[in-house]
Amino acid sequence: MITKASTSVANAALIVTTAFCFFGAAQAQQPTSPYSKMAPVDEYLMTDAAEVALAKSAAPKSISDDATIVVLKRRGYTTAVKGKNGFVCVVERSWMSQWDFPEFWNPKMRGPICFNPAAVRSVLPFTYKRTEMILAGLSKDKIVDRLKQMVLKKQIPALEPGAMCYMMSREANLGDTTGHWHPHLMFYGPRSVAADWGADLPGSPVMLNPQFQTSPEPLATFMVAVDRWSDGSSAPIHGQ
Repeated sequence: MITKASTSVANAALIVTTAFCFFGAAQAQQPTSPYSKMAPVDEYLMTDAAEVALAKSAAPKSISDDATIVVLKRRGYTTAVKGKNGFVCVVERSWMSQWDFPEFWNPKMRGPICFNPAAVRSVLPFTYKRTEMILAGLSKDKIVDRLKQMVLKKQIPALEPGAMCYMMSREANLGDTTGHWHPHLMFYGPRSVAADWGADLPGSPVMLNPQFQTSPEPLATFMVAVDRWSDGSSAPIHGQ
């Protein structure tokens, strides 16, 4: 899900998402926030048909038509459509943002994302694990501790080279302020800083997504905006 709008693409839409675009730590959660706690689970759920369609919209049809599609249920994600190209498309919810994101519990957020095979094996497991623990009612502190232990004990595969995903859906809702934001690709690497990729510099198309920068998941996520939605319609890149 995307977690931060780039200064080089859309200064007017700052956030960080996901993986959704989401706000940074400077915009700390206020006690009066409408998203100060988790909403009833039903508010995060969708019908299978609607969720399948939204998940598939994350990537061009040439990819998503042959991808596995998973949908969210009360205990976690389950396969709705079995694919054959190794990709998995999923709609991530708000809790895949950074822990201090003001909309961490926003039930309206929907982040369609389609992982390539390398990311399916080594990044998507974090989405599954975090979601299962959220739905089981664990506290943020407990989830963070368990994720740390999973990483320490190597219960989740190490990041694979070439792991990436598509977030090109024009139907995404990445938060009350961010909305659809911009179609983009995300590339995963070991934990690093923006300078390692030349990210967030004037004229650079690369953006560091802080989604996992302070989380137990040992990942760095870099985003590159593209000028087409997954359906092929134009999405001009502003602010270059």
